[in-house]
Amino acid sequence: MAGRSAVGADEPGGAVSRVYAHLRGQIVDGEIPPRTKINIENVARELTLSQTPVREALQKLEADGLLDYVAGRGYTTTPKLDLAGLDALFELRFLLEPWAARAVATDRIANPAAKLHDELTRFESNIQRGGDLRQVVLAHDNAFHMLILTATGNPLVRQSFEQSQAHLHLFRLSPIDHDGSIARHEHATIADAIGRSDPDAAERAMRAHLRRSYVRSASAFDVQDDSRIERAEQFPGVSSLRMVD
Repeated sequence: MAGRSAVGADEPGGAVSRVYAHLRGQIVDGEIPPRTKINIENVARELTLSQTPVREALQKLEADGLLDYVAGRGYTTTPKLDLAGLDALFELRFLLEPWAARAVATDRIANPAAKLHDELTRFESNIQRGGDLRQVVLAHDNAFHMLILTATGNPLVRQSFEQSQAHLHLFRLSPIDHDGSIARHEHATIADAIGRSDPDAAERAMRAHLRRSYVRSASAFDVQDDSRIERAEQFPGVSSLRMVD
């Protein structure tokens, strides 16, 4: 979703970034529920800031698809994904990401394996450092997948993924990966296959990762385990996977 206007530069001290990170964390974590009106004056008072950086941060959150703006009514948080929206999001991901994993594993020059392993090391360090683990996992998940998409050299692929804001919306559904262990294991499998320059294994690992991610995400809805697995079979190439969930 595109914002209504360009967002200006941060005030000294990164005030816009501060407001953005604060509100994004609250929205993704569910502290600010869906369809909640955001009171600009209250946010500015809470963070001891002027209203200008708050307004600019809200425009960024609107561009992320986390806020809606209606003239005369202001900003409200968007609804969470419904099941149809989840299906649509994963349909996009299954079209882009297995292809991307195969492409970067095939191209030895652009192979991002070293950067992927660096990101996994950084992720481990951030987990050990403590803090808001949910936000740490969110940042890593987005960074890892963006490294692969960027390495394809296709800006339209990256742009399509960025515009979907996939990770923000999935993390709003439920606390899927409490300690980051799922991300570490599944991402390491993908990174290893890419590092071996094995396009078949890289594509297969990414497809398996997305399938598991879909099944976990669908647990936020009133859908039985068997039904979630059956729904996952609709995506390209999934039915051929042999895996243990």
